[in-house]
Amino acid sequence: MSTQKALLIVDVQSGMFDETPPIYQGEVLIEKIKKLIMNARQEDFQIIYIQHNEKPGESLETGTPGWEIHPDISPKDEDIIIQKFTPDSFFNTSLHQQLQDKGISELIIVGIQTEICIDTTCRRAFSLGYTVTLISDAHSTWDTNTLKAKQIIEHHNNVLRWFAKVSDTNSILT
Repeated sequence: MSTQKALLIVDVQSGMFDETPPIYQGEVLIEKIKKLIMNARQEDFQIIYIQHNEKPGESLETGTPGWEIHPDISPKDEDIIIQKFTPDSFFNTSLHQQLQDKGISELIIVGIQTEICIDTTCRRAFSLGYTVTLISDAHSTWDTNTLKAKQIIEHHNNVLRWFAKVSDTNSILT
């Protein structure tokens, strides 16, 4: 297993795809993440899934079908699954320790939700000294009352360039 890079898949859980309206370009997102997973396996990168846990009655309620990682990108035995309860994949989780134990210094980040968990995790990873690559076309969100999802994604790709190298899926694939 390569001890330098890891693909970090944030909150790509079934409940995220059951929302109305649906997540922006959800099917495209899954296809891109599938390609990145295949590439990570070929390159022998560690794959880490971040799984968000919500309170009873919420779409990502722990242990419910919505909480499960999306079936099209299911983890394998050698993958790591980290449980989180806040937008920050590092806060009160074992992520940082596991990365350090495995000698991982570079993170490739994909997933959901652009302006919350992706933004927070990119910034925190940078602050902890990781080399971060955000895959510009492999994170997504929903429209809000003020901005369309596409605008939110474009804005964060621009802002997060201060914390991460921002690259599209095709430029990462080997």
